[in-house]
Amino acid sequence: MSLLGIDVGTTGCKAGVINSDGEFLALAYREYDIVRPRPDWAEMDSRGVWQKVKEVITEVVQRTRHDPVTALATASMGEAMTPVSAERTILGNSLHMFDSRGDEYVAELAVRPGRERLHAINGNVLGTPYSAPKLAWLRDHQPELFQQAHCFLLWAGLVGYLLGGEAATDLSLANRTLLLDLRAEDWSPELLEATRLPRAKLPRVVSSQTVVGEVDDRLADELGLPRRVKIIAGGHDQCCNALGAGVVRPGRANYGIGTFLCVAPVYDRLPPSKPMLDCGMNIEHHVVPGLYVSFLYNGSGGSVLRWARDTMARAEHTEAMLKGYDVYDRLMAELPDEPTGLMVLPHFAACGPPTFDDRSAGVIVGLKLATGRGELIKGLLEGVTYYFAEGLDLLGQAGLHVTEFRATGGGAKSDVWLQLTADILGQPIVRLQVSECGVLGAAILAGVGSGVFSSAAETAEAFARITRVFEPSPPKHAHYQQRLAQYKELYPLLKDYLHRL
Repeated sequence: MSLLGIDVGTTGCKAGVINSDGEFLALAYREYDIVRPRPDWAEMDSRGVWQKVKEVITEVVQRTRHDPVTALATASMGEAMTPVSAERTILGNSLHMFDSRGDEYVAELAVRPGRERLHAINGNVLGTPYSAPKLAWLRDHQPELFQQAHCFLLWAGLVGYLLGGEAATDLSLANRTLLLDLRAEDWSPELLEATRLPRAKLPRVVSSQTVVGEVDDRLADELGLPRRVKIIAGGHDQCCNALGAGVVRPGRANYGIGTFLCVAPVYDRLPPSKPMLDCGMNIEHHVVPGLYVSFLYNGSGGSVLRWARDTMARAEHTEAMLKGYDVYDRLMAELPDEPTGLMVLPHFAACGPPTFDDRSAGVIVGLKLATGRGELIKGLLEGVTYYFAEGLDLLGQAGLHVTEFRATGGGAKSDVWLQLTADILGQPIVRLQVSECGVLGAAILAGVGSGVFSSAAETAEAFARITRVFEPSPPKHAHYQQRLAQYKELYPLLKDYLHRL
């Protein structure tokens, strides 16, 4: 008996099978690209991504036939919604959070219900990245597709639906639409009225760990799964990451280093809305009942490292794929030991608090003819981390205090990156035995929903095994504190210029 966890991310999907002791029996990954029909549009090829999801499921199931899967759950990125038919057919691409479509509807929502009222109901800071403005754009600009759609599904719910489950979404992902009432734990009539979006186009809202169906027999045969595998509601990938990392107590925070870089502290009460809004902080349901999370995030996390790989190490990447080694190990080995002389504004993609600026752009200051590839890449990583060092001040202002950071995601495998993070933040960074905590978190939800485990929090505490703690270097932290002060000057200096540009 084993459990299948699936994680559908921004630029890749993973599937992993664990046993009842939390040990990985198999793990598979496929990469895909964001589709950009126009410079300011960003879509996911929903049919292509679904094919990749089926591939990773098939691969891990074939490798674990000796221990059949009994239940599965999916973690996924938020915001992106896919139109589907009642016959479980994908009707079009999903608009990514990076997509600029929907700006005009954000302006409308700023008037009615207004930013403060929206935050009081939904817990999010109004912006273009969320689902509701994009659904409104589709309704008005692609009306035939909008009317044809049986409903629009976020990716974790989409995977479950395509596998044979009901059209459903969990609370954590429903929150990413701007349409959920946090306290009522259902779609908000007031927000639906304000956006002029019909409830009938949205799935049922359920709690994570809820059974939403069984895998269709035809698909079970295609993927190599046994019959009657239970489909369990998963959740937002950041929340599943936190669960897999054992971030299930107040005071802990997940430091997710994936395509996005996201810091997610957890707490056990709904805080007052206004202080959180004043700090630009959201409130979201955790996938663990009775807990909540907030996010400091930047789309220039692992994405900026992938950009460096694709623009400065294309030949090495090709060689690495042919010879079976990790090109990132080679790139990280080039990083100088000492802090760089570069200053990077990491606004290469959408970013959240403290800036919430989707009209900015990435900036690299201090380049010279002597600047090498290793120094440039380290400068990029420094800039991304400065962003979070500045943002962590907001947590204290909002009354959220973090005493332990647990690193997850692909970047958590890098000693260099974790040590750099500890040196800049001035706090220890914990590495866990398993870095793919999103897959693990989803598998834990599958186990709880199917009755294998009794408690998500207790199971996560047992499975999140610490292997190393990266302590900050006092001299480097002192130097980085001076550089952080200089970093804080950069955005105010360039903001207006970048907007005009």
